[in-house]
Amino acid sequence: MRNTMKVAKWEIKRNMKNKSYLIGLLLTPLIIIGFMVIGSFFDDSDEESSESTVVFVNDELGVYDDMVSTIEQTGINWELMQTDLTEAEAQEELEDSEETAYVFVDEEGLENGSLAVYTSDDIDSFFMSEVQVLTGPVQAKQMEELGLTEEQLAGISQGVQFVEAGSINEAAESGEEGMGSMEENPLQTLVPGIFGGFVLLSVVFTGMAIFQSASQEKKDKIAEIILSSLTPSELMQGKIIGYFALGLIQTLVSTVLLLPVLMWRFDQPLLEYLLVPELALYVFIAILGYLLFASIFVGVGATMADVTTAGNFQGFVMMLPFLPFVFIGPVLSDPNGLMAQIGTYIPFTSPAVLLLRLTSLEQWPWIEIGISLAILVISVWAFMKLAGKIFKVGILMYGKNATPGEIWKWLKA
Repeated sequence: MRNTMKVAKWEIKRNMKNKSYLIGLLLTPLIIIGFMVIGSFFDDSDEESSESTVVFVNDELGVYDDMVSTIEQTGINWELMQTDLTEAEAQEELEDSEETAYVFVDEEGLENGSLAVYTSDDIDSFFMSEVQVLTGPVQAKQMEELGLTEEQLAGISQGVQFVEAGSINEAAESGEEGMGSMEENPLQTLVPGIFGGFVLLSVVFTGMAIFQSASQEKKDKIAEIILSSLTPSELMQGKIIGYFALGLIQTLVSTVLLLPVLMWRFDQPLLEYLLVPELALYVFIAILGYLLFASIFVGVGATMADVTTAGNFQGFVMMLPFLPFVFIGPVLSDPNGLMAQIGTYIPFTSPAVLLLRLTSLEQWPWIEIGISLAILVISVWAFMKLAGKIFKVGILMYGKNATPGEIWKWLKA
């Protein structure tokens, strides 16, 4: 273990003195910051927001004046107006309308806890989140009618919400589950998941440099000198640990530079959302993903005479970290679907698919998570063993790239 750490420290020091690594270390977050800052100058969202949304309210409860006061206090850019149109007539009017919505506040909707909202096709996607501020006056009216007894307050605690008319029945069936999704800020689950994905990308892409490191030592013919004072296993493990540390350094520097800019750009307490218990699981998944790919990279990298002469087999191995992109669409459309579950159990895709699923689901499937992590841990151990066999022979083989057949013979030896 002592020699392993020496190799790790040597890899870190060597790369920290490398101009290419240092430039990439700073340039990557600076480019991202540059795009965000430049984009803010060309952002026309303020101009678009100046166009107010016309909201017609069919008020049967007498809460229209309170709604107007609520909108004025919140500063939402709406033009609130009363209407006597029925729901059918409102739908006809919306066919030829832009930036328009109809809200129906009646006794039936109050009892069901779902007040119908009809919107024009071009309405902003955030409108249904904004319209929830009108639940305050409705609930106040509900409390006034009930008389504020303990039993009645218990009934009011179930709340009321505005829903798109096409999903009224679904909202009534989902009950409290639907309300939970309205109240929760999606950034609370997205931020730690995105950070976990960023850690995975950083350490995996940094780990790809193991390919070049192993083949470069063979090309320069210094592998024999290195192996005269330590074993091939110590050299391989040292490289994996060293490049893992380099990936974490990249993540740390990028986070320090990017986080303040992101907090300014989105005006959200991102650090508060980031430092949550779930982050530990995300980072653990990212580490397992790195160890899996790094063991493959270091093993296959030792079979190449020169990184510039990589064959089809080596090129295919380099593409393994990109396999999860096949599952992005199916996972986002149905995080609990068959494709999402398949991607969760395949070792090469499970780190990224797991991170994507966990940020999309309200209730985590702990059994699936446990099975997936067990498969990942076993896969890391197995590929470490296999990579050790390949590395032991391949690091001292010169002249040509090893073929898949030759690698298979080494594994069976």
